[in-house]
Amino acid sequence: MKKFMLMAGGTGGHLFPAMALAQELTRRGHRVELMTDHRVESYGGDFPASQVHIVPSATPSLRNPVKFVTGGVKILRGIGVAFGKLRQSKPDCVIGFGGYPTFPPFMAANLLGIPGILHEQNAVMGRANRALGRFADLLAMSFGETKFADRLSLEKVITGNPVRDRARAVATTPYPELHELSPIRLVIFGGSQGAKALSDIVPAAIASLPDALRQRVQVVQQCRADDLDRVAEVYRQAKVNVELAAFFTDLPERMARSHLVIGRSGASTIAELTVLGRPAILVPLPGALDADQKNNALVMENAGAGWVAEQATLSPQSLGTRLTSLLTDPSTLITAAAAARSLGQPRAVEKLADMAEMLSGKNLEVDTRP
Repeated sequence: MKKFMLMAGGTGGHLFPAMALAQELTRRGHRVELMTDHRVESYGGDFPASQVHIVPSATPSLRNPVKFVTGGVKILRGIGVAFGKLRQSKPDCVIGFGGYPTFPPFMAANLLGIPGILHEQNAVMGRANRALGRFADLLAMSFGETKFADRLSLEKVITGNPVRDRARAVATTPYPELHELSPIRLVIFGGSQGAKALSDIVPAAIASLPDALRQRVQVVQQCRADDLDRVAEVYRQAKVNVELAAFFTDLPERMARSHLVIGRSGASTIAELTVLGRPAILVPLPGALDADQKNNALVMENAGAGWVAEQATLSPQSLGTRLTSLLTDPSTLITAAAAARSLGQPRAVEKLADMAEMLSGKNLEVDTRP
């Protein structure tokens, strides 16, 4: 049995792939611990780790001298706290999943000589991973073309982005039949950031569809609790068959039954869409520092697996026109679904676990099969 310390920022985009790896390593008989920040509490006690360590961290700010100094002090304190915890825990290998909360513990692991892997979920390397790249032994990438990765001289392996067990369980579900009289199932969700924009635009777009098309549409939409009533009213007036909730625990199963997904283009969303093989209209979160969601979405679009819709220019009218075109042309959706599946890496978590075992001293070769 080996011991692994996972390190991740406290948001779903970083924690979900870390959770998938923790599940896989636990299945293999290893012990797993987690270092992160206080935001992990938002995800309940579901993380499969024998211990969760909260480590001080901060996001550097070059524009504000006071925040720069206080942030630097907090990062140094975090390195010290992580150093002590790692000396006590003695992991065989550490795996970092990005986000600034990864920085202090990964640096501490390097000071202690513990081998480490960085995993990059997006098509653009995050700033924390870029800063840590020189201290890592291996870089695991979700995309073959990852911006800024070529600046690092360490060994790189394309593993894909691990998805949760629920998504893997329905990954072989065939694309649902779609003909001129069948129901059309749409799934809409906006992730933890910015779902309000989709609540503003998508219901009105669906309400604008031609009557015959609109009557066939069955909508599942995840939106903020504050938006539920007004979204429900738009669909009610349009007489659209809809199921709304602030959170769906079975979202992967619902995506597997869908003909088209509309959503953001965070790394976990892209990973699940491609493992499931479902086409999507992707609305990248605007204002991101390195446009990571836009770059993720462009990977899908360039492969013919989806369509990028910039929020700044998206309106109910333009989205309604796009939906009418797609939903009346099943062959386009079927082709896009196949293209999405061709991008999928359903064995990403096994590949990443193989890398971790190899680096921890177990004599294994990394499996590069899709």
